[in-house]
Amino acid sequence: MAERKQWAQLPTSNHRGVFREGGPMKVHDLKPADGATRERRRVGRGIGGKGGKTAGRGTKGQGARHNPRPGFEGGQMPLSRRIPKLKGFNNPFRIEYAVINLDTLESFDGTEVTPDTLRTKGLVRKQGLVKVLGRGELTRAVRVSAHAFSKSAEAAITAAGGSVEVLPSPYGSGRPPAKGSALTNR
Repeated sequence: MAERKQWAQLPTSNHRGVFREGGPMKVHDLKPADGATRERRRVGRGIGGKGGKTAGRGTKGQGARHNPRPGFEGGQMPLSRRIPKLKGFNNPFRIEYAVINLDTLESFDGTEVTPDTLRTKGLVRKQGLVKVLGRGELTRAVRVSAHAFSKSAEAAITAAGGSVEVLPSPYGSGRPPAKGSALTNR
């Protein structure tokens, strides 16, 4: 059986087709073979060469003109007018909460619950406001800090001997920044 050569001894090709020593061919050595690709023809650059005057677009008519407006479908009823219009709108200033329920607080270790402790346990998203809702039972005293509480959750926490602290909104007294773009609600 013939001896196998080491990588350093094998001749390899670079992008010019010349063999070189020093290892296998690398990605930056690759290029298309000669004659496999052609440069793009630059049309509409005067009458001196191929593709002058009408630049391959024929004579006159819509196909010879500039691009039609976006959404134009050649006279067919465009998609924006074919589909039914939805009623109502999406409020760009909606305040979205990460929700936590009383049954989750019951199984939570510790007596103090804040958005940061909930985030470290992975019970709420990394960002956003936290709201406590009243699903489930709470049998022990817990001190809960959150951005909002439902009435039933607040009543259940205080009835169990705990306390409720409403954290201030990060938006101050105003509304949150708008979500989406100017075209979102149209």
